[in-house]
Amino acid sequence: MKKYLVIGNPIEHSLSPILHNYWIKKNNISAIYNKEKLDIEDLEKLVLKIKEKKIHGINVTVPFKKEIISHLDELTPESQSTQSVNTIYFNNNKTIGHNTDIDGFEKAIKVINFEISKKRILILGAGGVAPSLIFALNRMKASQIILCNRTKTKAENLKNLFKNLIVMDWGEIPDFDMIINATSLGLNSEDKINLDFSKIGKNKFFYDVIYNPKNTNFLKKAKELGNQIENGKMMFIYQAHQAFAIWHKILPEIDIETIKLLDD
Repeated sequence: MKKYLVIGNPIEHSLSPILHNYWIKKNNISAIYNKEKLDIEDLEKLVLKIKEKKIHGINVTVPFKKEIISHLDELTPESQSTQSVNTIYFNNNKTIGHNTDIDGFEKAIKVINFEISKKRILILGAGGVAPSLIFALNRMKASQIILCNRTKTKAENLKNLFKNLIVMDWGEIPDFDMIINATSLGLNSEDKINLDFSKIGKNKFFYDVIYNPKNTNFLKKAKELGNQIENGKMMFIYQAHQAFAIWHKILPEIDIETIKLLDD
């Protein structure tokens, strides 16, 4: 039986095992998918397990999407361009890091029919998923991408990858059409983003990459003020969909049952 894994810290919130094991069972694959909380010093030994074929594929979540790179043999163009890895597989005796977050986000936005082209986008947070969002937003022809992070130098570093990126101080609120929470604030129900919602107004689009819980305080407050909201559930499903296809050479069905699975 082949073994697959999602790693992170924290990891309790991850619904990846529910989704992947559902698809594994539905497609009669002899495999199991688990989740594991790790520390940064555990990464090297973990990647070695792929080379030893003790583990056959890994998903990577916060805070290791960049940190895992130095332990891999090769990156796909998507991971190279974003310096972010969320999917690892073994091919031709090499551990390869790939990024399915880009397509996951892009497909999720297309499903809800929100037109990114010529829109001004504000991103909160410069962590592991932020480069994927910026890459996708550029591909979808956003007119302006603005990034705010509590540590401004971390946001400035992303300008090395994306020359068109505008960096602002945390707490500044420029005019925008869409705002994305790319921080981990919201994984705990008590988490609140220090944002002056009174300066934002109505009829904006609030997107949270967090999918569990499905209604973060960021989204709740936005909805109260009359804004459109969306969580990261469909992005999560689509990025998993692509990872599953890489590992198992099967494109699983995304049906109503799949989507409802994550709401239970």
